[in-house]
Amino acid sequence: MPALRPISHEDRLSVIDHLDELRKRMFVSAGALFVVFCLCFAFNGQLIKVLNRALPPAATTGLGAQQKVNSSLGKDFAGIQAQLTAAGKQLQRVRTVPPAVGKELEAAGAFAGHASKLLPRDASAQEKPITIGVSEAFTTTLMVVGYFALMITLPLLLYQLYAFVIPALSKNERSIAVPTMIAAPLLFVAGCVFTYFAIVPPAIHFLQGYNSGDFQNLLQAKAYYKFEIFLMMGIGLAFEVPLLLLALQKLGIITSHTLTLNWRYATVLIAVIAAALPGVDPVTMFMETLPLVVLYLSSIVLLKFVERRNRSRLLAEARRATRSSGD
Repeated sequence: MPALRPISHEDRLSVIDHLDELRKRMFVSAGALFVVFCLCFAFNGQLIKVLNRALPPAATTGLGAQQKVNSSLGKDFAGIQAQLTAAGKQLQRVRTVPPAVGKELEAAGAFAGHASKLLPRDASAQEKPITIGVSEAFTTTLMVVGYFALMITLPLLLYQLYAFVIPALSKNERSIAVPTMIAAPLLFVAGCVFTYFAIVPPAIHFLQGYNSGDFQNLLQAKAYYKFEIFLMMGIGLAFEVPLLLLALQKLGIITSHTLTLNWRYATVLIAVIAAALPGVDPVTMFMETLPLVVLYLSSIVLLKFVERRNRSRLLAEARRATRSSGD
């Protein structure tokens, strides 16, 4: 296979050449995705722990409360074991008491110690989602691994897409496509990281803690991971808004004045987007809406800066042209 490289705008290729180029780039993309998927699958336990980190400690749930009771019972059993064992040894020294009585007390103490070990005591451990069915643990792991592999290979996939469509782009369009290709993965990752640390924990805390005294909260693994991953991917895509608006401004479709004039409609649209994302509770929707509004306002500032720079460049070129014509 010849080395893959972006084709210039001036290159002329036949339909067969384009199809061959598409086949090669799809093969590279699929191969990279498969390799990353295998690596993620090898470390699937660590990836699942990363997603579980947003869950509250088990001590705050109904299961954790039961674990606290078990821990208290375990300590009581251990104390009973120590007292029965000591009493049995003392009674064995008394000649008026049959030795069998002391041995029975020691046996009862040993039984209490064994019972204390059978009770789970780790009430401070991290809560774990539950799985229902024989294969759900395996299929859920594959789902988590697949989403992580897709996010990790996203920069390479975008590059392959850019390299394939570049022959159809003019020089001016390529000046927009190249920064977009570089900035898009960075903004997406920034959105995912922001969601993981700033949105997911309060959302899970609110949803899991709501009326927790009246319900036994059992969190299903597939539903929880879908909620967390889709929320990260949704906010990650929303972080592309400034990039999209900048590209539209470069193409002459919108200006900063357009965004400023239609901010009311933009606010309604942002609220609709936040409602479409996972999490319909007020806490999650507020945490989703706030960064989108900030991104929209930042886009206005960014477009104003770009327009001011473009005007300065045009004025400088006009002055140079005037001087040249005067000479």
